[in-house]
Amino acid sequence: MQHVTAFSGPQTVPAAPPKPNLWILSSWRDLILYVCTPLLLVPMFIMAQSRWSAEDIYLFVAAFGAMGHHLPGMIRAYGDRALFERFKWRFIFAPIFLVVICASFFLWDLKAIVLIAFVWGVWHGMMQTYGFCRIYDAKVGSFATITRRLDFALCGIWFAAGVLLSPQRMADTLDTYYGAGAPFIPPGLLRGVQQGVLALAIALSGAFVANYVWMVVRGKRPNPVKIALLATSIAFWWYCNNIVASILVGIALFEVFHDVQYLSLVWIYNRNRVEKDRSIGGFMRFVFRRSGSLVGLYVGLIFAYGSIGYFKSHFEMESMKRLLTGVVTASGLLHFYYDGFIWKVREKSTRESLGLTGGTADISLKSFLPGWAIHGAKWVAAFVIPVAALGIGQLRTHRSELEKTEQIVADLPVASRPHVNYGTALQDAGRVNEAEQEFAAALRYNPNSAKAHAGLASILIGKGNFDEAENHFRAAVQSDPNNGEYHSGHAFALDQLGRVDEAAAECQAAVRASPKSAQAWYSYGAFLEKHGKIDDAIPQYRQALQVDPRFVDAHVDLANALFEKGELNEAKPHYVEASRLEPKSAQIHNWLGKLLLREGNTADAAAQFREALRLHPDFPEAEENLRLAKGN
Repeated sequence: MQHVTAFSGPQTVPAAPPKPNLWILSSWRDLILYVCTPLLLVPMFIMAQSRWSAEDIYLFVAAFGAMGHHLPGMIRAYGDRALFERFKWRFIFAPIFLVVICASFFLWDLKAIVLIAFVWGVWHGMMQTYGFCRIYDAKVGSFATITRRLDFALCGIWFAAGVLLSPQRMADTLDTYYGAGAPFIPPGLLRGVQQGVLALAIALSGAFVANYVWMVVRGKRPNPVKIALLATSIAFWWYCNNIVASILVGIALFEVFHDVQYLSLVWIYNRNRVEKDRSIGGFMRFVFRRSGSLVGLYVGLIFAYGSIGYFKSHFEMESMKRLLTGVVTASGLLHFYYDGFIWKVREKSTRESLGLTGGTADISLKSFLPGWAIHGAKWVAAFVIPVAALGIGQLRTHRSELEKTEQIVADLPVASRPHVNYGTALQDAGRVNEAEQEFAAALRYNPNSAKAHAGLASILIGKGNFDEAENHFRAAVQSDPNNGEYHSGHAFALDQLGRVDEAAAECQAAVRASPKSAQAWYSYGAFLEKHGKIDDAIPQYRQALQVDPRFVDAHVDLANALFEKGELNEAKPHYVEASRLEPKSAQIHNWLGKLLLREGNTADAAAQFREALRLHPDFPEAEENLRLAKGN
C-alpha cells in the first residue's frame, strides 16, 4: 500500500493483520449449536414434561439421540479409506471384542459393564467440551501449553464434581457399583473425596481466571467464546445433575446438548473433508455433499440407527432384550473409543477440515514403547482390569437389595432418593415400621419426593389410616401428575373414605396418564365392579389384558365378571389361562371347577376341586364343591 505526502516520497506501509475469526461457523450459528443451546433446550423439555413422563423422554432421547449419534463416527471410521487403513486392526477387532463382552455381561446380569460405560460416558462428554475449547483457541492462534492444561483440568474437575456432588447421580452410581460386588466405601472417605474435589474445582477455577488475565496482559488472549462455552457447558452439566428434579430428564437434557454439538460439527468436518480430499469416495462422498436435502438423509440415518436402542425395550423375550442391550452398550463404548483418536484436533488433517492452521502430521510420535503396546496398556488399565475385577467380585459377592440400599443410605445420609430406595426394600422385606421411618426421612430432605409420598401412603393404607394416606397420595400426584400408579392409589384411598366421585375421576386420570399400565386399567375395572358397574368394568379388564396378557388378577376378575353374567364360554379361557400362569393358586382351580360344574362337566370339575384341596387342604368351599360334583 502506497502512502504519499507533500514532503516525502512514496513509502510502503504494512497492511494491518486480519482480524481473527472467533467463530467455528458464524456468530449466530455457534451460539445456537454450541454455546447457548441450553437456553433453548430447557423450555423445550419443560413443555415436553407436561405431555410425556420422564421415563418416556429418557427412552426416546437415549435411543434416537444417544445411540443415533454414534453413527456419524462409524461412517467416518469405516468410510474414510485413509483413516481405516491407518487404524485397520482397531476397527476390525474392537467391535467384535466389545459386542462379545457386553452381550455376555448383560446375559449373565453382571453390572460391571454398566459402570464402565457410565464412567467412559462422563469422560467422553468432558472431552467433547475440552475439544471445543481447543478449537476456539486455535481460531485465534492461542496455543499456550499452560492454557491447554488448565482447560483440560477445569473440564475434568467440574464434570467429576457434577457427578460426585449430585445425590441422585451418586445414588445411581453407587447402586451399580455395589450391585457389581465392589467393596463398601466408608462414608467418611466418600465425604472427604467430595469436599476435596469441590475445593480443587474452586482452586483450578481461580488459576484458570488468573491465567486468562495474564494472557490478555501479554497480548495472547484466549478466545472469549471459549469462556462462554465453558460457562454454559459446566453450568448446564451442573444443572442437569443437581437441579433438575428427575435425573432421567437431566440425563436426557445434557445428551441432547451433547448430540447437537457433535452432529453439527461432524457434518461440517466431513463435508469439508469430502470437498478437499479427492481420495474419499463412495457413501461418504454421497452423504456429505453440499446439499440441503442430504442433511435430511443424515438425520434420517441417525434416527434409523437409534431405532435399535428404542425397539430393544419392546422385546418380551428377556434373553433377547438383554442381548440387544449388550449390543447398544457396545455401540456406546465403540463411540467413546473411536472418538478418542479419530478427531484429534492437534493433527493436521483434522485442523484442515475444521478450517484451522498448524498441527502435527497424522503419525504417532516416537516413544520408548511401540504404539501398539501403549495402546494395549491403556485398554488393560481402562477396561480389562476394572471389568474383570468387578465381574469376579459380583460372582463372588452377593448383596441383597436390602443390604445394597442400606449401604447407599450410609454413604448418602442426607439425600432423599437413597432413603426412598431403602424404604422400598424394607417394605418388600416386611419391615414396615422401619420402611415408614425411611420414607419420612426422605421427605425431610425432599418434601416433594413423589415416591416417598406414595410409599408412605401405601404403608398408611395397610394400617387403615386412610386420611393421612390420601394426603400423601395427593402430594405424590401433585409432584408427578403423569404417574398412573399414584392416581390409582389416590383413587383407592378416596374410595375408602367414601369420596366416590373423586375416586372415579382419579381412576380416569390414571388411565389417561398411563395408558400402557395394565395395573391402572385393572384398578379402574375393580373400582367400577365394586360399585356395581360390572358392564363398565369388563372393558377395563380387557384393556388391562391387552396391555399385559400375563396379568393374572385381570384374567381372574374378568372371568368372574363374565361368569356372573352367565357368559361361560368367554369366562372359561380366562380361568384356564389364569390357572396356567399361577398353577399353585387353589382359588383359581376352585373357580374353574365351578364353571365346569355349571357346564355339566362333573369329572373335570371334580379334578379341579381336588387340585384346589391338594394345594390348600383347609378350603371349605372347595370341599363343598367337590361333594356337589360327586353327587352329580
